[in-house]
Amino acid sequence: MTTGAVGFSRRSVLGAAAGAAVGAGLGLPDLVLAQATTAEAPAPASVGAAEAAVERHRDAILRISREVWDLAELSLEEVKSAKVHLRELEAAGFRTVSTGTSGFPTAFVSEWSQGTGGPVVGYLPEYDALPDLGNAAEPRPMPAPSGNPNGHGCGHNALGAGCTGAAIALKTMMQATGTPGTIRVYGCAAEETEGVKVYMARDGLFDDLDAALAWHPAPLAVTGEIMTAAVAQVQVIFRGRTAHAGNDPWEGRSALKAAELFGTGIQFMREHLRSTARMHYIYESAGVAPNIVPEFAQIWLTLRGQDRAEVDALLEWTKQVADGAALMTQTTAEYELFHGMLDLLPNGPMIALAQAHMAARPPVWTEAEQGFAKGCQKEMGLPEAGLATTVLPVMGPLRVGGGTDVGDVSWVAPVGIFGWPSFGIGTSLHTWAVTACGGMSIGDRASLDTARILAGMGYDVMTDAGLRSAAKADLEARRGGVAYAPILPADRKIPLRLPDWLHKAGGDEVVSFASEEG
Repeated sequence: MTTGAVGFSRRSVLGAAAGAAVGAGLGLPDLVLAQATTAEAPAPASVGAAEAAVERHRDAILRISREVWDLAELSLEEVKSAKVHLRELEAAGFRTVSTGTSGFPTAFVSEWSQGTGGPVVGYLPEYDALPDLGNAAEPRPMPAPSGNPNGHGCGHNALGAGCTGAAIALKTMMQATGTPGTIRVYGCAAEETEGVKVYMARDGLFDDLDAALAWHPAPLAVTGEIMTAAVAQVQVIFRGRTAHAGNDPWEGRSALKAAELFGTGIQFMREHLRSTARMHYIYESAGVAPNIVPEFAQIWLTLRGQDRAEVDALLEWTKQVADGAALMTQTTAEYELFHGMLDLLPNGPMIALAQAHMAARPPVWTEAEQGFAKGCQKEMGLPEAGLATTVLPVMGPLRVGGGTDVGDVSWVAPVGIFGWPSFGIGTSLHTWAVTACGGMSIGDRASLDTARILAGMGYDVMTDAGLRSAAKADLEARRGGVAYAPILPADRKIPLRLPDWLHKAGGDEVVSFASEEG
């Protein structure tokens, strides 16, 4: 494949690569270059059957994408969006294994089986939206007709539709050929915040998979040896003593001053970190009025490293900084690791499989869709390059600075993942333009295209024992004898920021996979 479409650059290619790594790291430095291979495999025999099966279930796939786009529910609150997926799965003959899975009220597991034994293939739909990215399906910034301020600025409406639609289409393909096996759909709640995949991996829910399959919206069609960072999410709280800041400030002990010293300590750390490390934070609470000595301050800290060991070292050091800031201000520090994600392990056989299915049917767009994308690009001050129409050669190896909860899945099962165009070249994820494109026929096409790719990939995994063995061998080689050990603390049973109104629904309604054939 060539990369001669208008608007391609090192930065746009790398941005697409990060999109393929589930939206984990756009805006990569131009100094980081990917090595691309150019060999192309013949089109898999399953492409035609996958295309026909997706067309048969076209209406259901588009219902998922459009309804979830309209709902645009935030992370940990995707109650109705999860039900849309379950409704279509149940209508297609899938059995709901669990809801409220792994402590997330909006997560679920659904499956369908045929025959005795057989491989197990999992799909990873996401469906959470982002705040302040609501937009009409128009090529300009415009509030959504519903007035909902939230929007699918990461394209999860189409992501979810492609994954769940692929599972439904794969069932049709397997029934037509009598292929034994199990299709499992994991409702992956809250990817944008405290992704449930980490909890699911810790609970062993991916342990029996022969492959886990997913895609992510991107500006280009790409897959490859893309490695994301390991990540830790930390809440740091300082508690002091309040006092009147004018009359008797000596009676107070400022939690804000402790927080400021903590931030200063983080800045002084940076000089001595490896280039693969990242640290960023926000002050979530820093007092209520300047004439009151703040007795409470709260910081949200994110730490990233190339692997678990680097993140562990950052955790230890930043905790020492928090303790030191508390000592200097005679306050107390609470340092809580509340979420973490391992680095993503690519899988060679799964990359080749995804590339073969992508290349078999490159993206095709109407003139109106190209015009819509160009309109978005014009509004954003970007080159009016439109939508990508080629599939890039396999990328990599490439290490990016962002992280994804698919990383934990990749440590226990072979993962096949790719990026597919659902917005214009050069456009960044987490923008209004992604929301706008996802709400019209661009999002529809991306949902159907990716369902076809993922259904074909799933069928090949189900029917090719050599592929399954090679994928598992590749995973073992990349793990290098290191056992899966989540960064997520063992005592963290539900997400830290779960809304109060959902706490009672936080446990599994069905706690394990049923043993009978379904």
